[in-house]
Amino acid sequence: MHDARVKTKTNRLSLWTINTFFEYNAQLHNVMRVTHSMYRACNTSSPLATYTTGNDSIKITTKGHHFFFCGVPGHCQAGQKVDINVLRLPETAPASAPSGSTLSPPPVPSVSVPVSSPSNALTLRASKGNFAKLGLAITVLQFLYQVSH
Repeated sequence: MHDARVKTKTNRLSLWTINTFFEYNAQLHNVMRVTHSMYRACNTSSPLATYTTGNDSIKITTKGHHFFFCGVPGHCQAGQKVDINVLRLPETAPASAPSGSTLSPPPVPSVSVPVSSPSNALTLRASKGNFAKLGLAITVLQFLYQVSH
């Protein structure tokens, strides 16, 4: 069982970029929003933001990569980090869309979850502090499945 996950407030993929929720045990973890270079180096010295409640709502309103990791010493190095790549933002529909008009498809998030080796993958399944990797991947897959069916 994992003690951390990322979820969205609604089941609509088109709202995925508005609020991202990180749920985790605040006594054992935190969430830091960082730059790409900080993400690659697991550098916790000056994060863009730090979240510590265990139930954090983070707005993502721009396209591109958004980097997060657990700032507890050793956790990022153990793989508790996530790269959320928003490929495009939802397009807002006019107040009264003409009948027969179609809305643009929802944004397609891309998630990079670093796994360096098969032994690391085994560790991910067995350990409790996986941060958001598996939960985020499952959430994205669920949304993609719901959108396609």
